[in-house]
Amino acid sequence: MDIRSPKAVIGANSWGSAAYGTLLRGSSVDEATIRKAMDTAKEKDLLIFDLAQDYGLGKAQKMIGRFGTDDIIISSKFTPGKKYVPGQVRKSLERDLSEFGRDFVDIYWLHLPTDIEQNLAEIIGLYNEGKILHIGISNFNLAECKKAKAILDYAKIPLYGVQNHYSLISREWEQNGVVAWCRENGVSFWAWAVLEEGMLTDPRVKTKGSIMKLIFSGKKKKLRPLYAAMDRVGKRHSITIPQVAEAFCANKGIVPICGCRKPYQVEQLYEAVNTKLSPKEMRFLEAVADKVNVRILGADMFRFAVK
Repeated sequence: MDIRSPKAVIGANSWGSAAYGTLLRGSSVDEATIRKAMDTAKEKDLLIFDLAQDYGLGKAQKMIGRFGTDDIIISSKFTPGKKYVPGQVRKSLERDLSEFGRDFVDIYWLHLPTDIEQNLAEIIGLYNEGKILHIGISNFNLAECKKAKAILDYAKIPLYGVQNHYSLISREWEQNGVVAWCRENGVSFWAWAVLEEGMLTDPRVKTKGSIMKLIFSGKKKKLRPLYAAMDRVGKRHSITIPQVAEAFCANKGIVPICGCRKPYQVEQLYEAVNTKLSPKEMRFLEAVADKVNVRILGADMFRFAVK
């Protein structure tokens, strides 16, 4: 797999902690099942796994380290706090490397646009030491993306990617120019929460309740016309409603990050991102999504955490 052009990324947000998985996803998944999902991802050439220290209440990175990381691509993050402390990025990365059982990460993201110059300076230093192979930024707006790229350009280091929230019903980063800017500059755009915490899944399929589904359950009625539209498109390609949401991103040239804890979820993601939707189908989905005008997470939901 070419790291520069992945079709999809396996998200590990709910790996590791049974309590965390139950709270956010409605059910826990045992370690053996997650290991099988990882093996299935390797078979499908979906080799990038996206992690962070707080995923699975701090257990996700340790879990994947136990599984072994020699034949996969690791995407990890530094999440800055409100106050910059010299050496904080190095300290955080060293913890990551210890948990992964590695001496480098393939892709390292500055998770929030806080103290951009100071944090990127540390990341650049670690890149030059070979501890980071590619540098990305996450939850950055257009002005912040340009600023980060300018810093990296000065250091003669390419910006690998931008990782922001994007979905069929949350396309603000496309509308405000970030996605176009990424294309123009050869920067990959990764989308997290493409299923909007389960709200872009089939409401007819009964699943166990979770805190996220409880919070947003009142939105389902307003989303009914979109569910019908996604079902209509999905039937033409023999894919499900959530697969339509994933395929929509892939057909936009956007890399969906999807939380896969079970082998069948990996298989469905692979099938979805290899489904070709027509321009007419894409416009139809967008038109219905715009008409229902439902907001779940919002494009920039972590702005409150930025200094």
